[in-house]
Amino acid sequence: MCNLSVPQTQDQKCRIFAIANQKGGVGKTTTTVNLGAALADLGKQVLIIDLDPQGNASSGLGVHARNFDNSIYDVLLHDVDIEDSIEPTSIKNLFLTPATLSLAGAEIELVTSFSREMRLKRSIEQLGEDFDFIFIDCPPSLGLLTVNALTAATEVLVPIQCEYYALEGLSQLLNNVELVRSSLNPTLVVSTIVLTMYDARTKLADQVVKDVKSHFTQYGGTKVCDTIIPRSVRVSEAPSFGQPVTLHDPSSRGAIAYRELAKEIL
Repeated sequence: MCNLSVPQTQDQKCRIFAIANQKGGVGKTTTTVNLGAALADLGKQVLIIDLDPQGNASSGLGVHARNFDNSIYDVLLHDVDIEDSIEPTSIKNLFLTPATLSLAGAEIELVTSFSREMRLKRSIEQLGEDFDFIFIDCPPSLGLLTVNALTAATEVLVPIQCEYYALEGLSQLLNNVELVRSSLNPTLVVSTIVLTMYDARTKLADQVVKDVKSHFTQYGGTKVCDTIIPRSVRVSEAPSFGQPVTLHDPSSRGAIAYRELAKEIL
């Protein structure tokens, strides 16, 4: 069974979250970008590390490959200082280490790399106490990129969509977290569950909320957040404008929900 107790962060300035779920389309990137932006709006220094080869967190923040010299690929494979890969965004206090398509080959290249599971952790350690929060947007798989994220993180945040088969594959993710915890990162905990894509018009969504909360009552330290992220057109369209929804439409239901979620995380 995974160690899912609440992390002790009082003396730890920077909280490092791996945003993970091996299922695609559950709101990992959306949660990473919008939660990061909401915390930045609250005055916190936030870094988002885009570890997904699709680069959606990067484009969703309006940062495109032609505008920067180094990416997370260069940090992991070419030993570039992570500080040299950090880009500003349009949100005050919010910064990004972007991804490019080169990251797609990183899984294979990392296989032969020295200390392959620790490369991201060692890079992040160079930052000292520059940030209050670091969010690592993981790919929808459990390969070496995700292992690097779990090894570097202090906490795991799992977005779960309010749809059929919401808990499918979750046990495998939790087992992998336990493997990383036992062999690479003994302080790692699954601290936060965020319910996403909630549609109040369906009975199924309410049932999923109940099922998820019931599932995690066996793990006393894992918090299923009270704030539930609604299914929202504004949330869905914001990335096409290269903005988080908190900037794209600050008064929308999605923006309000992510600001409430940020307060819960604090």
